Order: sequence, then structure tokens, then C-alpha cells
Amino acid sequence: MSEDTTTSTDRTDRTDEWDRLRAAHLADAADRPDSTGRGVHHVALLCTDVERTIGFYQGILGFPLTELFENRDYEGSTHFFFDIGNGNALAFFDFPTLGLEDYVEVLGGLHHLAISMAPADWEEKKAALAAAGVETQQVQTSLYFRDPDGARIEIISDPLGEMYGNAVM
Repeated sequence: MSEDTTTSTDRTDRTDEWDRLRAAHLADAADRPDSTGRGVHHVALLCTDVERTIGFYQGILGFPLTELFENRDYEGSTHFFFDIGNGNALAFFDFPTLGLEDYVEVLGGLHHLAISMAPADWEEKKAALAAAGVETQQVQTSLYFRDPDGARIEIISDPLGEMYGNAVM
């Protein structure tokens, strides 16, 4: 991934569509009902090498490994968790005998996972990723990269509930 953020000049203008969707579905914060959710319990990704994944997420990104056990749904598969802050976990499975293909983005699949970090931690992890030879793309306060199995990860130095200075929650 490069730092090039070139935009296409032949895009369809969807402003009217977005305005219509906002008007039809987006309530003002004061009128919005409370969510029935309590937060993300965990997001689960797949990996091909448990130790390499631990080295990347704990060693480079600083997310402590919190648990590791056999996957209850698939004998011989590992299920393990990292603390990504604020009571949220990032989980992984390995499926050593399934012969999984390389990561690809597909409709309905994961595009990227964005994790908020304090600005000082963000800068530290940006340097750690560079030192580890991980290719990154920076867009404002977001840093995009791929994990060892190809999943796209974003670390963002904006606080939870904000993106590029705009409230999203």
C-alpha cells in the first residue's frame, strides 16, 4: 500500500442519495434510541500460524494475549484472544487441516478492522510497523496495513466515536 490517495474524476455523484438516506433513517442524537448492544464482544479472524499472529498483534501492535484454548467447534483448532481496549477483544482461529485459501476481500466479508489508539501509541505503532517492514498507507489519522495473513487493519488516532474530527456516534 502506498501513500497515494488519488481520487478518480469519473465518480458518480451520490450526494442526493446520501441526503435522502440521512433524511429517511438518521435521527438527531437527542432523538436517537439507546442501542440494544453493549459493545463488540469480539471480532474473529482466521490465521494460518498462531505464534506468528501472536508475535504480530501482541509483539508489534501491543495487544495483550488474554486467552488461548481449543476451538469448541473444530477439534485441533486454536481459539485465542487479544485485548484491544475498552472491554473489546480480537479473536483468532486457526484451522490447520482445512486447506484455507489466502485472504481475499469478498462482498459480505471483512473490508478492514479499525482500532482506535491514543496519538502517542499510534505514533509508536507506526514506527514499529515500519521497523518490522510492514507496508502501510496513511490517510489523515488512519494507518492501514495488512496482518500476516492479509486481513486489512486500520489503527486510527481519533477517539472512539470520532473520525477525522467528525462525530460518528
